[in-house]
Amino acid sequence: MRFLSNVLSTIVGIFLFGFIFFFFILIIGAFAGSGDGKPKLEKNSVIELDLSEITLDYNGTFEPSPFEALLESKQKASVIEVIDAIEAAKTDDDIKGISILKNNSLLGLAQTKAIRNKLDEFKKSGKFVYAYSDVLSQKDYYLNSVADQIYLNPVGELDFKGLASEVIYMKDLQEKSGVKFEVIRHGKYKSAVEPYLAQEMSAENREQLTVLLQSIWETVVTDIAASRKIDVSVLNSIADNLGARTPNMALDAKLIDKIGYEDEYHDLIHKKLKAKKDTEYNKISISEYASIADSPSTNFTADNTIAVIYAQGEIQGGEGSVNIIGEGSINRSLKEAREDKDVKAVVLRVDSPGGSALTSELIWREIELTKKVKPVVVSMGNVAASGGYYISCNSDYIFAEPSTITGSIGVFGMLPNMSELGKNIGINAEQVKTHKNASGYSLFEPLDEDYKNVVLEGIENVYSTFLQRVADGRKMTTDQVDAIAQGRVWTGTDALKNGLVDQLGNLDDAIKHAAKLAKIKEYRTENFPEYKTNFNDLLANLSGISLFQSKEALLKEQLGTEAYMLLEKIKRAQNTKGVQAMMPFSLEIK
Repeated sequence: MRFLSNVLSTIVGIFLFGFIFFFFILIIGAFAGSGDGKPKLEKNSVIELDLSEITLDYNGTFEPSPFEALLESKQKASVIEVIDAIEAAKTDDDIKGISILKNNSLLGLAQTKAIRNKLDEFKKSGKFVYAYSDVLSQKDYYLNSVADQIYLNPVGELDFKGLASEVIYMKDLQEKSGVKFEVIRHGKYKSAVEPYLAQEMSAENREQLTVLLQSIWETVVTDIAASRKIDVSVLNSIADNLGARTPNMALDAKLIDKIGYEDEYHDLIHKKLKAKKDTEYNKISISEYASIADSPSTNFTADNTIAVIYAQGEIQGGEGSVNIIGEGSINRSLKEAREDKDVKAVVLRVDSPGGSALTSELIWREIELTKKVKPVVVSMGNVAASGGYYISCNSDYIFAEPSTITGSIGVFGMLPNMSELGKNIGINAEQVKTHKNASGYSLFEPLDEDYKNVVLEGIENVYSTFLQRVADGRKMTTDQVDAIAQGRVWTGTDALKNGLVDQLGNLDDAIKHAAKLAKIKEYRTENFPEYKTNFNDLLANLSGISLFQSKEALLKEQLGTEAYMLLEKIKRAQNTKGVQAMMPFSLEIK
């Protein structure tokens, strides 16, 4: 027994030594990685604007911990930080211009427009904005078109053809495969589920998509026309005839200024800066500059605070994260802002296609409690639709970008069913129950009419509640709301016309209006939510140790960003539970 005891003690000792040694190395890595590694800004510098790894309005802040700096050190700038950095660069004597170099952005249109507007302001300070690309997508051209000079590679391409949306219909596929989705919905425009019910597009869906695309295109082409000094009708003709598909055609159409190689583009900047010959000009990335620039929205001497709470991603419930809206982090932030005497107003920045109707209601309630104490203003980003509109509608005032996608006031439920497939391959599910409705829903049995009626009742109740929430928040009757609801999607421009939003504007406009409602002139902003750090976050951010690369980062690296985003959509569909208040489609402008 003494021998076994000694062996056990030795094993435990080795385990404890390994555990302690591991954490010792971990702490050394943390302190080594969190040193003063801030980039240095040289005189006569140019900001390189690469938005390829920037996707979120807000990257989140972390609860205080010894590893807080380490967790944040690896982050790229957020959209809001990019905008603040460009604002700061306007008056920074060390920054002479901005170079948009081979940009390949994954940002939404409203985010792109916000950055584009800030670049336009930057130009008015007397500094330059130049752009170079090998290939220009339509959305990237929209951003680049604000530049003073646009270069395109001699064998490059420019995509300028207008907007289109493709919807895949799968009714026949379901019938042939035996795997189908039982769909229960309210709203004639709730086209999130239409592909499972029909083999071709309904007139209602075609109508709303046409109006939506035309409204978005009008915003895009109007901005391009102003920057390039080309009439809108001429731009529409170019898009119709693919009149800018080659570099020479793009130059003839005046969509670009120069056909040239990247080294020639750098020579242009070199001469503009009057830099010494045979030396590279000074440059700094937008993320690096954002980390050292003074934020123009931060007045540390002010006693009054405006809390800016970011609700971004699908609404799924639980704690939430930087790209998932959960009632945990959002409601905690609202409560903290409500109870903080220094916080005089709240701005809720919404960028969400919706999701769980229950979670939307929980957040709605917390906003209702907050606005009884202090003003709550909503700023809509790329999308604030369905559940995203649910959590916006009861605020004191709503701002939207012209290209914001909003509305989609409707609900639906989806139940996967494999009864036909089970029949075809020889699966038979037998049930034993004590009461008529005890078994609920079975994947391998046809949808029972009684069960369907129960689900429909739940959906109708949620829709009625949704209508009432909007009617109360927007000071309309439920009939008035129902006339513009039914799941229909609107742009910010059209939502202003039908009363779903109060004003077109960006986040800065929302913050200024919140200050006005709170009757304050001097203030600073504070961003929320504050997310909890965990061990996985720490491992994923350890500098130089690829062993601890996060699962998400590894997948993104192996699959590519676009394929990874598609995989995330599939995973979210698998995890969808309960009645959904979700936007009917995912719209990407390229």
